[in-house]
Amino acid sequence: MLRMFRELKGSYRYIVLIFALLFGQAFCDLALPSYTSDIINVGVQQGGIPDSVPDQIREESMDQLFLFMDSDQQEEVKEYYILEDGVYTHKKLKDEERDSLNTIFGRAMLAVTSLQQPETQEALAQQMQLPDGVDVMDAIAQLPDEARSQMMEQMTERLEDMPESIVTQGAIQYLKNEYQEMGEDLDQIQMQYVLWSGIKMLLLAALIMVASVCVTFFSCRIAAKLGHDLRNKVYRKVLSFSSKEMDNFSTASLITRSTNDIQQVQMVFTMLFRIVLYAPILGVGGVLKVLNTDASMTWILGIAVAAILILVAVLFWIAMPKFKKLQDLIDRLNLVSREILTGIPVIRAFSREKHEEERFEEANRRLTKTNLFVNRTMTFMMPLMMLIMNGISVLIIYTGAHSIDAGNMQVGDMMAFIQYAMQIIMSFLMITMMSIMLPRAGVAANRILEVLDTPLSIEDPETSEKPEESEEGTVVFDHVSFAYPGAEEEVLSDITFEAKKGETVAFIGSTGSGKSTLVNLIPRFFDVTKGSIRVDGVDIRRMELKDLRDRIGYVPQKGVLFSGTIDSNLRYGRENATKEELEKAAAIAQATEFIEQKEEGMESPIAQGGSNVSGGQKQRLSIARAIAKQPEIYIFDDSFSALDFKTDAALRKALKEETEEATTLIVAQRISTILHADRILVLDEGKVVGMGTHRELLQSCEVYRQIAQSQLSQEELDHE
Repeated sequence: MLRMFRELKGSYRYIVLIFALLFGQAFCDLALPSYTSDIINVGVQQGGIPDSVPDQIREESMDQLFLFMDSDQQEEVKEYYILEDGVYTHKKLKDEERDSLNTIFGRAMLAVTSLQQPETQEALAQQMQLPDGVDVMDAIAQLPDEARSQMMEQMTERLEDMPESIVTQGAIQYLKNEYQEMGEDLDQIQMQYVLWSGIKMLLLAALIMVASVCVTFFSCRIAAKLGHDLRNKVYRKVLSFSSKEMDNFSTASLITRSTNDIQQVQMVFTMLFRIVLYAPILGVGGVLKVLNTDASMTWILGIAVAAILILVAVLFWIAMPKFKKLQDLIDRLNLVSREILTGIPVIRAFSREKHEEERFEEANRRLTKTNLFVNRTMTFMMPLMMLIMNGISVLIIYTGAHSIDAGNMQVGDMMAFIQYAMQIIMSFLMITMMSIMLPRAGVAANRILEVLDTPLSIEDPETSEKPEESEEGTVVFDHVSFAYPGAEEEVLSDITFEAKKGETVAFIGSTGSGKSTLVNLIPRFFDVTKGSIRVDGVDIRRMELKDLRDRIGYVPQKGVLFSGTIDSNLRYGRENATKEELEKAAAIAQATEFIEQKEEGMESPIAQGGSNVSGGQKQRLSIARAIAKQPEIYIFDDSFSALDFKTDAALRKALKEETEEATTLIVAQRISTILHADRILVLDEGKVVGMGTHRELLQSCEVYRQIAQSQLSQEELDHE
């Protein structure tokens, strides 16, 4: 799967942009819980007052607070506040400056609030033996500095033992009273804070939406390009396969690898940038936020992560072996489907519909069973994940409630911790959801790489040779032997002959004698095992494949047409052929009559595989396609078998006139097709047992004579 990242060349700019967007999205996502916490703690519980630092405070109130500050603290406060018209107003403060002032004001305000309580004033009045009507705060102000400092130390010691939340709540209550005395609208302060916090959250949500949409867009673009490039590479690789490589893969498997497998990889890469890359960023960010929120409950996250990892490990230990089997079963289903669809006439002729239905049902049943097993296994994942998430939420609330009761935590902090914990768990959940797809995509990627990494047995030489024009049209077999890969016996043994420009050389023999194999060696569909084949004076292994095949007009044993029109099929070997040249090729191939009978003529549609034309018409169009190419060497691999004798004779006569300057190699089963060939090679069990003209072979070759006697009457033999 990692090798697939190499295929992302050219998309690195988009990947960098995706990373930037993901970090931005994670920053916004992780900021939302802190705003939720602030709305609960500050907006609801503290009435919109964020801390102990007053925006404005009366001079007499500040003087009371100064009583509970040492000289350094008083100087620090005065440095950041301006006194105008009996009111202190703070300057613009930095975060660290505000934190320092918050500590100073918080303890002082709590001390003043405590002294303003009736029971506290009564106790201090008795302790200080104050007369009735004397204010305690005024009395404290009149104390000597040493006595006042001693009193402050005692109160500070008591304050240090108090939870910070108690100190904060006391200071906030002091500020509320102070603002009320100054005529401020406390409801307005609260509403402004909540409203502004809500606007910030909406802006963050909008940024998250924009980032998510952009990441999805770029991810789909990258994945689509990856799928496009992989399909092209697999297609080009398969086109370069020789028959040896094709034997390693079934056609159904190659189709599956080019479609379903690439689709699996493309889908995973679409999700990869949106989820797999985002999950660790969100998870790590969530952990850092949790540590800053309340480290005393981080052990809960450890339990959650351990539970998730154990769950995933167990599920994949069960399901993983089935993922590779799944793709193999898809191959099998495609193979069976393809065989049934292409063999419908034979199936019907032998009344084997029931058998084929059962064969398809068996392949379908096995695929369905495996799919159901994998999906049923994975269905346990989501409910169990939700159970873990809800269990963790309950555990956080239970633990947090005790901390809140003890005054060590605020409600908003607990809510933020729950949200961060859910984000961390969700990051693991996202990776887990992807892990359902990753194994199958990994199998698919390996199957694609199997095709791409298959070594080619037939390739262009490192240094190619160009034939000389004086040798144009010659084909020489020099002691050629050939055996199929893995076979022990040779199909062809020590074949030697030469075909010169303008000559017609024919090959005949019993079924399995190696005729088609022999002519298939010329375009290098296979490479010879021994000896050499020279075209235009150059060993074909020293020529570029394109150069070699451009010189050949090949008509296969089974006529192959492509979906399109008659015109597009005839132009297949030479796109720039003129209309007159195409019509001439069709006339030579005896195809003009049935083409003219069609309403659209040359523009008549051809269905996939040429299924809307007969076997004879398909052969004639295949022959016309080769003629339209105007090659220097023609190869007809038993290409006249579907033609009647009259059409066969007319075609060969017209073809002889057209190919006077070309070399023609004909594989035939019928003697009548090759009677007038310049040279006939008779093959028997892969060996040349006779070579010469028709008359010469009747006299000298027993095998040829037997073939001739089986096809022609004695009168025809004598006449010929």
